Amino acid sequence: MTNEKIEKALECFKNKDFDKAIDLFTSVLETETANAELYNNLGLCYANTQNFDKAEKNYLRCIELNPKIAQCYINLVDIYYQQKRFAQGINVLSYAIDMLPDDLIFRHYLARFYMEDAKLDLAIDELEYILDKQPNNYDAYYDLGRVYFELGNYDSAIENFENVIEFKDENEWIYYYLGEAYQANDEIDKALSNFLKAIARNNKLAPAYKKAGILFMARKDFDDAIEYFEDYKNMDVDSQEKENIEKLIARINNMKESA
Repeated sequence: MTNEKIEKALECFKNKDFDKAIDLFTSVLETETANAELYNNLGLCYANTQNFDKAEKNYLRCIELNPKIAQCYINLVDIYYQQKRFAQGINVLSYAIDMLPDDLIFRHYLARFYMEDAKLDLAIDELEYILDKQPNNYDAYYDLGRVYFELGNYDSAIENFENVIEFKDENEWIYYYLGEAYQANDEIDKALSNFLKAIARNNKLAPAYKKAGILFMARKDFDDAIEYFEDYKNMDVDSQEKENIEKLIARINNMKESA
């Protein structure tokens, strides 16, 4: 009967009938009080109904019963991340690393919590540790690029974003962020090239059109600047932004006439 209830609960969860799944898992736990997996599953149900307090309680009970269930740590820190409870997330992830030191996913989560908590040097330490063990981990290169960008170390940001492109050369956002790093590093031609590559991969990526327009204007390529600003203002931008771009286009046309 217990196994039938668990199977039914899992089916309800799959069908997003979380309240029914909660009832079934709770019923099973009346007799299976030491079943860590059931507490993890119950926590997931509560998290999906936005009842984070009960989700947290069940995840912590799961970890208490079996600190080797990796997914439970991830589920727990996910709700901490949503609630911006970064200190608690850092504590849990540090404990997870002690319990499961070979699972690098915890270090990556920890790095992201450090990034959100403005502890960028600590984030770098974790990401470099990951890359020492997994030199092809493009997600770690991406995060490291973002950290170095925030620190104003644009050369290192560029290096890491370029590493990502070796593995994911069709992702428009990588080219966009690389363009930002080159722009911040005063390498305008390379910045523009990457914004155009971002657009080539996603011709609806509005921010890249605006960036391209700005850089074409800086190079005094006024016709190209107008073209990209026109494309940008016809995308999904708010009325105030559209008005600002129309004024900018008018100014560029005046600059053309006086050139």
